Amino acid sequence: MLVHQVLKSKGNQEVVTVKPGTLVSDAAKILAEKGIGTVVVSATGTSVDGILSERDIVREVAARGAGCLSDKVDDYMTSDIVTCTMKDDATVVLERMTEGRFRHMPVVEDGEMIGLVTLGDTVKARLSELKMEKDALEGMIMGH
Repeated sequence: MLVHQVLKSKGNQEVVTVKPGTLVSDAAKILAEKGIGTVVVSATGTSVDGILSERDIVREVAARGAGCLSDKVDDYMTSDIVTCTMKDDATVVLERMTEGRFRHMPVVEDGEMIGLVTLGDTVKARLSELKMEKDALEGMIMGH
């Protein structure tokens, strides 16, 4: 299964972005309101300048206390971003996320972000693929 198929199977393909300079507290509110784990930091709405996750915020709160909430997302975002393209194999993307210990990967084409796949999205796609293979094999065994 390819990344474009994973994106197509997602119900909501909106990528939530915040601009550089946004306060961490504002990003945390967005994460909570939307029930998501990550915001992409993007000056244009299509660039990928960084990613800020719930984990990033929690680590800073634990290390420095609530004062970090008045800092900017730029201070805590991950800026060395691993991306994929629509034509990448979802299993390879899943492996890269697992090895890198991250859960969100922007989908980039021609330098612009066009989507975001999550670890959950790729696992769901892989399970669906395995079920289809299982059903096909059972059908062949049963002579259907």
